[in-house]
Amino acid sequence: MAERSITDSDGRAHPCECVHVTDAHAAKPALPAPAGELPTGFFELIDDLKAIVSQAHVRAQLKVNTEMICMYWDIGRTLLDRREREGWGAKVIDRVSVELRTAFPNQRGFSRTNLKYMQQMARLWPESIGQQVAGQLPWGHLQLLMDKCKTRFELDFYAQHAVHFGWSRNRLDTEILGRLHLTQGAAANNFDVTLPEQSAAATEVVKDPYHLDFTRLTKDHSERDLEDALVANLVQFLTELGVGFAFVGRQYPIKVGDQEYRIDLLFYHCRLHRYVVIELKTTKAEPEHIGKLGFYVTVVDDLVRDKERDDPTLGILIAKSRHPGMAEYALQSNNAPLAISTYAALPEEMRALLPSAEDLSRVAYGVPVTTEAPVPAGRRGQ
Repeated sequence: MAERSITDSDGRAHPCECVHVTDAHAAKPALPAPAGELPTGFFELIDDLKAIVSQAHVRAQLKVNTEMICMYWDIGRTLLDRREREGWGAKVIDRVSVELRTAFPNQRGFSRTNLKYMQQMARLWPESIGQQVAGQLPWGHLQLLMDKCKTRFELDFYAQHAVHFGWSRNRLDTEILGRLHLTQGAAANNFDVTLPEQSAAATEVVKDPYHLDFTRLTKDHSERDLEDALVANLVQFLTELGVGFAFVGRQYPIKVGDQEYRIDLLFYHCRLHRYVVIELKTTKAEPEHIGKLGFYVTVVDDLVRDKERDDPTLGILIAKSRHPGMAEYALQSNNAPLAISTYAALPEEMRALLPSAEDLSRVAYGVPVTTEAPVPAGRRGQ
């Protein structure tokens, strides 16, 4: 027993006796062992154990999501079968919604709208959804696919890509709007000859056209204007290029002998483990453009690439337009893996309707923006 003083609410000190009481049931705090007593590799072990626990949590969440999607499909299939067999009208769905929500008051998802989506899912995927890649997607992703995709091919294409690349719902929406299923792999290329064993993978990373609406360039823009706009909007440009691209530099210098050359844009593709040279042309693609791109690819392959770790460099020419015959012959005459693509921007009349950067900044600071109707050309100055 030891004596000490305590202070009451008035600030006065009083002596007291402290008695130490031992509670056999009291929880003892876990104290870290002294560093000197820990074996070598202890913290690496802890990291491994944390990874095991985290992965188990993720698998459990995915399992719960898959079970819910399977339940939705079963409900949709059952409703479709009953309607077809007994000719029930659409109003029955309202009563089904009420009954399910009453029976399961703590469970969401049984609204009239959701029940219609469930029937649509069972109609679009007649086979059990749990056996298909779409069954791994969240419900919000599936609703988006059902709203935006017109064919089974589109449904499966975007479902596979969303699962493989872990797309968010917003990213999935962006790719659907950009019609990735039509642009991916559509660029003219010679990968089947120059990269026979990796042709399919390389073809997947090139598009035609690239949608560069975010640059908001005027009709008569220069190559430097285009390059500046792409670098200024780098995050959006990387999104348009696709998963795996990492920016290395613009006007990237390469020296051959005593002559220095500059590459418009240099990227590294993390999944393919190779550099990607991009040259920009605001005119129609010409054979000499392909020759210059092939030269840059060969130099990067020899002077920049780590030959022990990196696969051969790719080259992509992004031009305003291209002639199919010219592209075919130009690619056949070059031994470097090259692709020729085009880019699309917003039409001039649509661009004029968009708010300017100044308008957006005024809105951000709460300053009213005055909008005036455009004056017809024939009435200006009257």
